[in-house]
Amino acid sequence: MAIISTAGLARTFHTKAGPVEAVRGIDLTVEPGEILGFLGPNGAGKTTTLRMLTTLLSPTGGAATVAGHDLVREPGAVRREIGYVAQSSGTDPQVSVREELITQGRLYRLGKEAAEERAAELAHDLGLTDLLDRACGALSGGQKRRLDIAMGLVHRPALLFLDEPTTGLDPGSRADLWDLVRRIRDEQGMTVFLTTHYLDEADELSDRLVVVDRGVVAAEGIPEALKRRYGGSADASLQDTFLAITGRGPAPVDTTPVAV
Repeated sequence: MAIISTAGLARTFHTKAGPVEAVRGIDLTVEPGEILGFLGPNGAGKTTTLRMLTTLLSPTGGAATVAGHDLVREPGAVRREIGYVAQSSGTDPQVSVREELITQGRLYRLGKEAAEERAAELAHDLGLTDLLDRACGALSGGQKRRLDIAMGLVHRPALLFLDEPTTGLDPGSRADLWDLVRRIRDEQGMTVFLTTHYLDEADELSDRLVVVDRGVVAAEGIPEALKRRYGGSADASLQDTFLAITGRGPAPVDTTPVAV
């Protein structure tokens, strides 16, 4: 059974200027153990879709199940089965890595001893053992992201949502995080729903890609198939994936689209 299944999932915002259809009908299926790359230009509906799937925003249309539970009727059950790592860290800069992990475990109703054991286990698995007594505010960008992911894994979710996990990281930290995401899936069999603006990241990590634009799915498939189909294409549904460079000088300028 699919771990995520949506049919016509939609969200309309009502503003003073009138209704805004941020998501106009997303049909999506994610299989257990899959790393799904979820892509789209700014304003495509990517973040709104993610917020609906993580129960942070109620849909105004359509239906969805996440981890076997109805998104609207069983939001509490959905939350127990998912981990969510937001773009910005939610850690307290004044407390230690150990305290953050233990507190997260306690929030998920682990006993004190079980929370301490889980904190030590995650620190070992994610390369944080030597940092357990360091204040969160003293961590590097890559270390903070590893801690964010550890906190999302405390309750052993079946499905992990990663929202732009490598934004702002240096190339070395990005590569380390890619390895971590692969290990989470390969060693724990966890499903990963990854949103990113980096095409190289989506290509490197994802088993399958879904591209959204104007609130609907514009394309989906395995990375190699999509590259063969759309590479160098002027297809309107993916036009924001390409950058055309033109000049004003007298010399002729090559305007061949360059993938970005």
